[in-house]
Amino acid sequence: MKHSMNPRIMLIISMTVFGTLGLFVRNISVASGELALYRAILAALLIAAFLFVTKQKIPFSEIKKEIPLLLLSGVAMGFNWILLFEAYKYTTVSVATLSYYFAPVIVTVACPVLFKEKMTAKQWICFFMSTLGIVLITGLGDLSARNNHFIGILFGLGAACLYATVILLNKFIKKVEGIHRTFLQFIAAILVLIPYVGFTSGVTLFNLNGTGWVCLLIVGLVHTGVTYCLYFSSLKELPGQKAAILSYIDPLVAVLVSVLILGEGMTTMQVIGGVLILGFTLWNEITPKKDQEVE
Repeated sequence: MKHSMNPRIMLIISMTVFGTLGLFVRNISVASGELALYRAILAALLIAAFLFVTKQKIPFSEIKKEIPLLLLSGVAMGFNWILLFEAYKYTTVSVATLSYYFAPVIVTVACPVLFKEKMTAKQWICFFMSTLGIVLITGLGDLSARNNHFIGILFGLGAACLYATVILLNKFIKKVEGIHRTFLQFIAAILVLIPYVGFTSGVTLFNLNGTGWVCLLIVGLVHTGVTYCLYFSSLKELPGQKAAILSYIDPLVAVLVSVLILGEGMTTMQVIGGVLILGFTLWNEITPKKDQEVE
């Protein structure tokens, strides 16, 4: 699997699939926490099967010092999904996704605090312009519609904060391979989501119709299990900058799905806001060739 497919193609496929997530989530009528739990269970089962078939063992003796960080990042991942699914309920898929893609900006601002890195003038510009983008996508429609819309954006930003937490925690995890890391994070998410679901929505899985079951299986097995395997396998082979640039296929596909398939319109201001968020976060990821040579 590692060498049978071009890593760039693997990343493009994974980002494209990620971009269609909202389309399928909209058809699964269970609570967000419950959906996050089933997503983690299905993906963990698929990855466990993959590890078994490929005879890969997780070297627990070598990674035991990093297991607490893995578990913590898995918890953050699980609740990140919950907030993202809630965002889909309150606002459009495009706006929820664009809010979620504020995560790289949060990471940029957090790194100087955590890693004693200095923010450059370029990074400050990217931060302020991306923040302006978030302000613009809140929209200026009628108050009742805007309230739900604004709640959706807050859920999206909450998901972005948790996703940024996962990214930052992963920076401290050095000895665990991508596929093993993902599997253990899913296990941690399952462990914390089981009691969460028990105390909140309970199990309503059997109320799903045929479409809901199909979409649930696709979200769990394809969007999470298969796609995460492709994603992490491609990251091993691609330079960081190329991977960062290709990752913006996800929000672009999500916007197209939202507008063209779901029929969710975007105002001119929201389009401008989306361009600011994606454009300036992408610019922040791009390193000039001179700097690359120095590194």
